[in-house]
Amino acid sequence: MTSSASPLANAVPLVLVGAGKMGGAMLAGWLQNGLDATGVTIIDPSPAPEMQALIAAKGMHHATLAPEGLAARVLVIAVKPQSMNAVLPALRPLVGADTLVVSVAAGTTIDTLSAGLETATRGGTVVRVMPNTPAQVGRGMSVAVAKGGLTDTDKTLVTALMSAVGAVAWIDDEADIDAVTGVSGSGPAYVFYMVEAMAAAARAAGLGEELAMQLARQTVAGAGELLHRSDLDAATLRKNVTSPGGTTAEGLRVLMSDDALEDLMTRAVAAATHRSRELAG
Repeated sequence: MTSSASPLANAVPLVLVGAGKMGGAMLAGWLQNGLDATGVTIIDPSPAPEMQALIAAKGMHHATLAPEGLAARVLVIAVKPQSMNAVLPALRPLVGADTLVVSVAAGTTIDTLSAGLETATRGGTVVRVMPNTPAQVGRGMSVAVAKGGLTDTDKTLVTALMSAVGAVAWIDDEADIDAVTGVSGSGPAYVFYMVEAMAAAARAAGLGEELAMQLARQTVAGAGELLHRSDLDAATLRKNVTSPGGTTAEGLRVLMSDDALEDLMTRAVAAATHRSRELAG
């Protein structure tokens, strides 16, 4: 049961539309942070068996369509962007003057969400959030944006909801969400690919496949954890590992020569940002 001191006490009735990996990760975080499960309704036509078990165990409600007579305090939309045109009209009955709509669907603008839900006539406030996949382990990075009309209470509530799965930042201009997508939204894939590349380099240096992957994977995971726990910035942590004239300095000489890695990352983020703008349309 939710404590009255918890910001999530004001989140019910909460309706989660889409209980896939991201929706499920957020739900798990909310429940761990004291959200009253009995005030939660999951709308998903075919939730995974583990989600079905969680719904039953926690006493949450499950529906395949928007239940009649339910006015959501918080409506969280976590479906694939290509489903939006069909999903939004069906969710209109859930939206009222006090409804806070939180969308984590990539490429779907606030204007599209507002039009689809008819918030101009029904009321409600729309917030667009770009989380990333580390939210599945409570280490996500979520960036939120709204277009006017967002009360301090609702901003605090969105922050509490997304803080349950990681860090949260707010931006003022929705146009910046495309760059956010290119950096933190797509960024985990860049890191995973770096692990693949490090493992390939280890194999090229003569190490066996299993050891090569273990070294690459654990090195990146450990460095990330150190970065997470340390108060030092990334540049200082890098310098702390680098002895003048040593092996690390020689490896960095290759990566930093002519800004090679920085230039490559800049081009990757720019490409992802451009694609995000294309998808938003």
